[in-house]
Amino acid sequence: MNVELEPLRIEPGYRKVAAALTERILDRSLPAGVHMPPEIELARQLGVHRSTVREALRELETNGLLERRRGSKRMVVTRPANNAVAEGVRRALSLSDVSFQHVWEAMTMIEPPLAEAAARRHEPASLTALEDAAAQFRAHNADTQVVGRSEAVREVADFFRRLGDCAANPVLILAQEPLLQLLEPSLDAMIDQVPQARARIVTAERRIVEAVRARDAASARDWMAKHIRDFKRGYELAGMSLLQPVG
Repeated sequence: MNVELEPLRIEPGYRKVAAALTERILDRSLPAGVHMPPEIELARQLGVHRSTVREALRELETNGLLERRRGSKRMVVTRPANNAVAEGVRRALSLSDVSFQHVWEAMTMIEPPLAEAAARRHEPASLTALEDAAAQFRAHNADTQVVGRSEAVREVADFFRRLGDCAANPVLILAQEPLLQLLEPSLDAMIDQVPQARARIVTAERRIVEAVRARDAASARDWMAKHIRDFKRGYELAGMSLLQPVG
């Protein structure tokens, strides 16, 4: 019996260097805020060419693990921003033909428990930011002063993000962000097709803020569940198919 083996995959040297540095960053041997050694020193320590180190550092910078601060030639270890991480997830989901229905179902599972956690854990600063987000949407969407559709959608997403900050759970926040990036185009397509949409969002945000402020976890969860159900109802009133892929 003849067995044909696949050719060995030989990774470029810079990938091995990048993997080694990534491991050091993840195990906190290289904590956030630390300056990386100069390229020539890294090359000496790792036994590779300086050009190999340069390519590895460029890859880690692209992945959000390193950044070059103004006025300095040396890289600094940093943490990837949530929106940058979520952007990659959002692209992957979009390529998987994610529909409005998928986004709505995921939000029903994540947002009500997140609102409940926000009511229990919020700190004064995060509560103030949540109140400000709700007040901004309310002020901009009064009958006499309506902002453009895209701005209104951005403010809705900002309210959800501030609620995530109140919950103070990095895992939930990171799980939430790709959904918000997918929610925005679907909400943008619906919000001005339903005359009462903005007013209902104002009401829901006000009631959620009141519940969070009072540390009424059950009410915060219930009002968020109603808020998410309202999005689905809005799509239906606008004549939009929930099976339509999110762009």
